[in-house]
Amino acid sequence: MNLIDVIEGLVDERGLDKESVISAVCEGVLAAFQKKFPETPLKVVFNKKIGELEAFVDKTVVATAKDSDTEISLRRAKVIDAKAKVGDIIAVPFEHKIGRIEILTAKQIIANKIKALEQSSVYNDFKDKQGSIISGTVYKRERAGFAVKIGEITALLPNENLIPMENLRAGLPIRALLKEVLPVSMGDYQLILDRGSAAFVKKLLEIEIPEVFEGVVEVKKIVRIPGYKTKAVVLSNNKDIDPVGTCVGVGGSRIKPILRELGQEKIDLIQSTDSLESLIKLSLKPAEIDKVAIEGDGKAMVWLAQDQRSLAIGKMGQNINLASRLVGLEIQLQDVGGEDSSKK
Repeated sequence: MNLIDVIEGLVDERGLDKESVISAVCEGVLAAFQKKFPETPLKVVFNKKIGELEAFVDKTVVATAKDSDTEISLRRAKVIDAKAKVGDIIAVPFEHKIGRIEILTAKQIIANKIKALEQSSVYNDFKDKQGSIISGTVYKRERAGFAVKIGEITALLPNENLIPMENLRAGLPIRALLKEVLPVSMGDYQLILDRGSAAFVKKLLEIEIPEVFEGVVEVKKIVRIPGYKTKAVVLSNNKDIDPVGTCVGVGGSRIKPILRELGQEKIDLIQSTDSLESLIKLSLKPAEIDKVAIEGDGKAMVWLAQDQRSLAIGKMGQNINLASRLVGLEIQLQDVGGEDSSKK
């Protein structure tokens, strides 16, 4: 196999630009020559006709050469270039060879440059997809998370970006948010995926609900505790369209695929309102709230019946935590006719 076959293989198998691969190979071999002949002004080119690299050294054409390293006689120069004349600088084939050590140097440099080309190719292919949902297949479990195949590229779904208790296994189709596209790989990965963020759920709403995708229904704010619940405030830009009903669909037809994607994690959809008090009441559902009072120091006092308190607080305080994040206030609960019972 000659060099042109190797180059064509890299171009076909890895989707690299042919001229960039040729340049990388030439640079690697040139560096090896320069290591052995540091004082010689060499250049390396790829001869496409014969599929081989050729090394040249620039020499000055003189009547009679006295320094063979930098000069060439006019008679010999005309063998290379019939138009050569005294004073010209021409490229003369370099006859010396490099040894095993220099060849190893060349291989390492070429490998590094090919890797850089691959990383650049991946970055250019995926940079415009950052922030969107992409599909892939779970490849294997690793210490840092799960490796996911996106076509021929392997991405990383880190442990911190997983949905808790999610049962992922090799060969399983998966969708995830393309959270980050790195110019240079971090370990073995340039693509970082995410399934645990609120942004992932928001993108799912856009994919599954045409009105959200088209902007007729807008997700104004969304917060999430992965594996437990997502709360989203939705607004209709068309007075004839109910934003919550549109997102849920008839018999839950639109929201159910999203819930299945999330492992039956709950989603509370809340209709946007100009009344902060009303928004706080809705944000604490499924609890029924009697009264809300906004205080001036970033707090909201909420009165509710004793039997509603556990619903408002939620498992391990998660429901009230989400509600507070959604409205941007610390929520304090108080039993109707009683004392302050809880705060977040």
